[in-house]
Amino acid sequence: MELKVTRYDIDGDGIATLWLSRPGRANSWTGRMHDEYRWICARLDEDPAVRVIVLTGEGDVFCGGADYKALDHYTRTDHYDPALSKNADRPGYGVRPEFDSDMAWQLGLRKPMIAAINGSCAGIAVALAAFCDLRFAVEDAKITTVAARIGLPAEYGLSWILPRLMGVTHAADLILTGRVATAAELRHTGLFNKVLPREGFMDAVYDYARLLAAASPAAVTAAKRQIWSDLLRHDPAAAVEESKELIGRHMQTPDYKESVAALLERRAKRSVRAE
Repeated sequence: MELKVTRYDIDGDGIATLWLSRPGRANSWTGRMHDEYRWICARLDEDPAVRVIVLTGEGDVFCGGADYKALDHYTRTDHYDPALSKNADRPGYGVRPEFDSDMAWQLGLRKPMIAAINGSCAGIAVALAAFCDLRFAVEDAKITTVAARIGLPAEYGLSWILPRLMGVTHAADLILTGRVATAAELRHTGLFNKVLPREGFMDAVYDYARLLAAASPAAVTAAKRQIWSDLLRHDPAAAVEESKELIGRHMQTPDYKESVAALLERRAKRSVRAE
């Protein structure tokens, strides 16, 4: 695929950075961006060299939401069209049927995703960030779900994901009003892992990403799927029993054996072949 509104890079530590890139248009979301975003994520998720994906925006904006021209189009139609091509990639699909949908598929990826919210984050961009596994934001980033202010209900599963991240009280505030809040104001709501000054922001994100990259890829994938799958059930005993079964399986892997040996011998862990 020819990438026109996104770009990505993979560094030597296994950290992939994916940029939403529409300079001069606040990195606003379009059907083309939707296609490219899925295409990139599909390849990053399959690449054994990639340990973690950092999602951010070009310049000093994360994503200003849907392009206003697309919003105007919907005043003349009676249904929502995500503008995906028929052969769009489907990363993260097939793990659980509950994840087989726009944005929710991010929960099904093998690789953990960090949203690095480097500026304004509006509308669909809030969903993009919310369905990542971790979120970092600059203090002055403006956050808004927008929808209620333009006559629309909560979009792209925000009514499901935000209450689980922030609690119902904080989620209702953002969803029902569509007001603009800064990341600094939302610092203690649970939406963000860290809210940081703009200076050195991406350096701090990459420092954290290296912590993830240093962990066992198999263990991180398994734990990620435990977190999101267990949110869908109401049986803590089942979560305990399943975790015990998973632990037993992972204990048989070379990765676990090398990790324990490195700990006992107080040395750096050697790389082992992925299972």
